[in-house]
Amino acid sequence: MKYSNLFTKTLKDIPHDADSANAEFLTRGGYIHQEVAGVYTFCPLGLKVLRKVEQIIREEMEAIGGQEILMPAMTPKEVWVKTGRWDNFDALFRFKGAGDKEYALGATHEEIVTPLGKDYTFSYKDLPFSVFQIQNKFRNEPRAKSGILRGREFSMKDLYSFHTGQEDLDKFYEIAKKAYYKIFERLGFDPKITYLTYASGGAFSKYSHEFQVVSDVGEDHIYCCEKCRVAVNREILDDQKTCPECDNKDLVEKKGIEVGNIFKLGTKFSDSFEFKYTDENGKQNSVPMGCYGIGPSRIMGSLVEVYHDENGIMWPKPVTPFQVHLISIKGAEKEADKLYDDLKKEGVEVLYDDRDERPGAKFNDADLIGIPLRIVVSTRTLEKEGVEWKERDQKEAKDVALDKLVAEIKKYYS
Repeated sequence: MKYSNLFTKTLKDIPHDADSANAEFLTRGGYIHQEVAGVYTFCPLGLKVLRKVEQIIREEMEAIGGQEILMPAMTPKEVWVKTGRWDNFDALFRFKGAGDKEYALGATHEEIVTPLGKDYTFSYKDLPFSVFQIQNKFRNEPRAKSGILRGREFSMKDLYSFHTGQEDLDKFYEIAKKAYYKIFERLGFDPKITYLTYASGGAFSKYSHEFQVVSDVGEDHIYCCEKCRVAVNREILDDQKTCPECDNKDLVEKKGIEVGNIFKLGTKFSDSFEFKYTDENGKQNSVPMGCYGIGPSRIMGSLVEVYHDENGIMWPKPVTPFQVHLISIKGAEKEADKLYDDLKKEGVEVLYDDRDERPGAKFNDADLIGIPLRIVVSTRTLEKEGVEWKERDQKEAKDVALDKLVAEIKKYYS
């Protein structure tokens, strides 16, 4: 992609309502555009990052047997009435369609996936199974804030699992938990700041589990056990003042951003829809369910909160919109054009700043956009038959020979 053709451009000024690093840098970098509070357009750079986040999540959900589906965003009132949530779900967007028929925008999808599963399950031989989707959700948050961390429309991956009994659910739950650890590591979160966090199970069970990433801007207060690498959310601390896994009393308070959660739903929703299966003895049994959520858009915002400096974003390699930010300096345009074409032929993802701009402006934009690797072609580097190689998270640059550049890039991203 040539920068001169890029749909969006960087902004010098901080948006007046930017209340977080992700809101500031993603907007100034041309990744997102706010339409109203809590609702954003994902521009070309932003959509590239979002799709890479989604693909990592998709691969790990499929690896544990999840089958991808896509459920409707517009859901009928009747299913919400069956579960008792039409009148009790405060954040639900409700509206009327033709003939005064009432609907809700999907805030979550238990009300859709449960009767869906029921229609395709006839006996114990059809269980267990799990399905997932990646789709926008809608919640009427009273105060949308923190950029894409807490919006009224947001991307969500939710996987639902269906089982023959509690033992089967417990087994899959542990498999999903391990998959989540792998997802966060693949996304670029440092395992040292990622905690499995015990939280309230609400109406479903004693505990649910959140995955929290330590950050000073986090809304949650968590108490961390450095021995077990688990934590307890403050909202349940009265019930659990020691580590739930090793009884360690020396818990360390930290602030965290919730980046995922998993629940054992039990039979609450299957019972609401009379979803039962026939076991090998001909007996009818309720179907225990599990729910496993990750918000790709929230992940994107969280990565910016964790990985940035005063100049802009510092994308982890797995989710960067491009692998190389190529910059040409006046007098080296012809050689930079050729390098751009050569890198594309080698399968390298390149954002090429071909603008007639001063070097300082180009370097500032490169820092703001946050691609991990900056390559500069100038008359100085060409005298040495090379380029300047600068990694976003390093202060110093170095020269790399042109004939070794592709191999070095591939090694850097291997």
